[in-house]
Amino acid sequence: MKLIEFLSASSASSEFKDAVERFLATGSSSERIAFSSHAPPVKVARTLTKLLSEYPELEIESVKLTGRSGCEYFRGDLLIRSSSEERKVEFDWDCKWKATQLGWVDYFGFADQTRAAREFDHECFRSWDEKPIEVTA
Repeated sequence: MKLIEFLSASSASSEFKDAVERFLATGSSSERIAFSSHAPPVKVARTLTKLLSEYPELEIESVKLTGRSGCEYFRGDLLIRSSSEERKVEFDWDCKWKATQLGWVDYFGFADQTRAAREFDHECFRSWDEKPIEVTA
């Protein structure tokens, strides 16, 4: 599993690394990896994999994931807290888009999103855009 590889190589805090391992065992939200109960754990895992692949040097302490999920997509934002800063990323994971980009079709002639999700996992992000954090006074 790529998530474990990226986690091992990351500068994330030991508490965050422990939280990821607990998440993989339970699929549950926690203080360090917060997400709503309707977010599919497999899509949360893909988002964590992308996070760790994009920011291996960041000393991640915790994340809060807010997203909407459908059959072929998972869209939303991720608030990342490190030991020194906060970052916000808006993301769009879309396996149908990836399958279309590759020209993959299934038996019925539709975009083979299942194959794309299986083979490309965290690489099915159509967008991963860092956004400024809005400060309220």
